[in-house]
Amino acid sequence: MADLDHYFSICLLLLLLLVFPLVLVFRSLSDSSSSSRLQVPIAYPIFGSIFQIWKNKERRVQWIADIVNSTPNLTFTLHRPFGYRQIFTGNAANVEHMLKSHFHNYHKGEAFRRTLADFLGGGIFNADGDNWKFQRQVSSHQFSAGSLRKFVETVVDSEIGNRLIPVMANAAASSSVLDLQDVLQRFAFDNICIIAFGYDPSYLSPSLPVAEFAVVFDQSLKLISERFNSNIPFTWKIKRALGVGKEKQLKIKVGEVRKFAKRITRKKILELSRNSDLASEDLLTRFLQSGHSDEDLITDVVISFIIAGRDTTSAALTWFFWLIHNHPEIETEIITEINELSEKPIYDGVKNMIFTHASLCEAMRLYPPVPVSTKSAINDDVLPDGTVVKKGTRISYHPYAMGRSEKVWGSDWAEFRPRRWLQAAEDGGAGKWRFVGRDSFTYPVFQAGPRVCLGKEMAFLQMKRVVAAVLRRFKVAPAAEAAEPVYVSDFTSKMKGGFRVRVEERTE
Repeated sequence: MADLDHYFSICLLLLLLLVFPLVLVFRSLSDSSSSSRLQVPIAYPIFGSIFQIWKNKERRVQWIADIVNSTPNLTFTLHRPFGYRQIFTGNAANVEHMLKSHFHNYHKGEAFRRTLADFLGGGIFNADGDNWKFQRQVSSHQFSAGSLRKFVETVVDSEIGNRLIPVMANAAASSSVLDLQDVLQRFAFDNICIIAFGYDPSYLSPSLPVAEFAVVFDQSLKLISERFNSNIPFTWKIKRALGVGKEKQLKIKVGEVRKFAKRITRKKILELSRNSDLASEDLLTRFLQSGHSDEDLITDVVISFIIAGRDTTSAALTWFFWLIHNHPEIETEIITEINELSEKPIYDGVKNMIFTHASLCEAMRLYPPVPVSTKSAINDDVLPDGTVVKKGTRISYHPYAMGRSEKVWGSDWAEFRPRRWLQAAEDGGAGKWRFVGRDSFTYPVFQAGPRVCLGKEMAFLQMKRVVAAVLRRFKVAPAAEAAEPVYVSDFTSKMKGGFRVRVEERTE
């Protein structure tokens, strides 16, 4: 009888485990449909808020942003299954606390590093402490004023003149549809490979070839992002141990990326062995000449910088071109500015594109290239808004939510209005503007504090040069008028399905 009771108890427990989730699903859906006011998701024992998370998985960034902006202090805690918790905040005081005043307590963290290690290794975006300081110090030389001028006048201009403009001219001549998001990613990929490796993949050749490395890199990034955003982290660890499913695919794809990167690294090592006085014009050469010979770490560094340089600027420009198409009066002002500065030397002209700079900032406010950034608390803490943070808790600040906060940007936050970044210049000249930026904790699109993006200035110069070259010669319009494109994000943002456009030569 005792055995029978034991058997019955086990069956009853299993039945409850099967039925209880269904009850919670219906209750969760009922709660969400019965109230028009957005609420912090209900957290249930064991399951947390998994049912609401699943319901919103296709719009995860937007859903979290909506919740953040519905809370009094722009902060809430999301409960995942089995006790995993993650704090999300759009509070600028919290961001400053994490990224500056208590920087020492908010690192990438061990869980973060382990999750991304297969792809990023010990690269700068997956590093803390001395390793991070070393990489940042060496990398900083790549972004000096002299290096930036050379970058714009040689690398960027060559890619524009020899590849980007011919591709767009061909599309205009043939009246064919072009995926501008793909074209801009190719453009940025070529640029960053030249900067990082001293290697030109020619991904934006007029024929728009399939570049094996770029394709595999994309696949790896998507798979590692899915792992990072897993709602039950131990599941990917089991799959990796068993070598099955997407973890098996990830291992293969990452292996191909690293094999390619190492091949380029070894080629550079050979060049340096033959000519030790080789100029440090690319990031790879700088690291090798720093005396660091760990091939794996050098590979990690380069992979990290490809992510930073390829997806961020291309994402920002994709949304920028869509926004100005919908605001022709702003496009007209940008073209006027481009024409006024056309007689200046390239670098000086780009630097002085104030209205264009403001327009890019406004585009990234609404559609930040990196919508969420995550840290881990080293010790217990309390955020300025009173949120208690336990040791080991993941905490994410949310630039996408912050750019859409009515408390920060006012009732017109949804409008694309570059002039919110401008003031009339003190000399009183007609149509002359002075750029007035927001502090980097209110607008953390390029991070802030000690980890502020080293490539911020380079990114703006590159984007403004592309805008000047494209808009001066072409009209760019969506191939089909439709609703707002869908904003999706792996580590960086994209338009779902690409941005299909038609290109016309300007006649005026």
